[in-house]
Amino acid sequence: MALPPPPPLVELRNLRFGYGSRTILDGVTLSVPRGQVTALMGASGGGKTTILRLIGGQNRGQSGQMLFDGQDIGPMKREQLYQVRRRMGMLFQFGALFADLNVFDNVAFPLREHTDLTESMIQDIVLMKLNAVGMRGARDMVPSALSGGMARRVALARAIALDPELVMYDEPFSGIDPISVGTSAQLIRKLNDSMGLTSIFVSHELEETFRIADHVIILANGKVAAQGAPAQVLHSTDPLVYQYVNALAEGPVRFHYPALGMEEDFDLCTAPGKKPLGVSI
Repeated sequence: MALPPPPPLVELRNLRFGYGSRTILDGVTLSVPRGQVTALMGASGGGKTTILRLIGGQNRGQSGQMLFDGQDIGPMKREQLYQVRRRMGMLFQFGALFADLNVFDNVAFPLREHTDLTESMIQDIVLMKLNAVGMRGARDMVPSALSGGMARRVALARAIALDPELVMYDEPFSGIDPISVGTSAQLIRKLNDSMGLTSIFVSHELEETFRIADHVIILANGKVAAQGAPAQVLHSTDPLVYQYVNALAEGPVRFHYPALGMEEDFDLCTAPGKKPLGVSI
């Protein structure tokens, strides 16, 4: 008899979040399977990075629950939240390396900040993490001397320095060359499997995402438009999902931002007493 799957590491339950009157997530419910690679996709502004910030407690939901390993992040006090964050690693969109520290010290930073390890042990860990991402030879370089792809890999070594359970990646394929995209994708998959991680990454890169992900979630209009295995999502009949995965210009997501009709707009702009467009005083 097969054992039931383990409970998800991350769950959103009817979670709502927005900025002022603008709703970003409108009662979103989703789960991130433990031990798998999950991709968050969807049109820009759909709430993908917001979900990463909610998981890390940088933002708090306005209603609903944001669960990490069964614990609700929302009501946590600072000390409890910091304890939970030590079980997470984060790769920011452009690496966010400390400009005044070299590669070695960037990766060593969380170990020095959050552990009592000796410098000898820290050295061994840093070299192992850098070797895992192929950047041990760059240990003495400064961030300004690194390419975009190299900086992302160093940032990844820093993100896994404390052996987290969850690693989050905010657009790891953005702004790097095709070779670096392929390398980054392989690293996400390899590290997830070899270290027994759970991984969540935000991406617009369709080919690499569907190649390495176990689970894909597509957000649209504040809701989950589709979620499941890559093959399920690729063959979705939902019009918005179909437009997105096939990169179509026309569909539910329109080229034009909502506006009045052309004639009506021109009439309003030329009405007596109407200020010219662009005049703010």
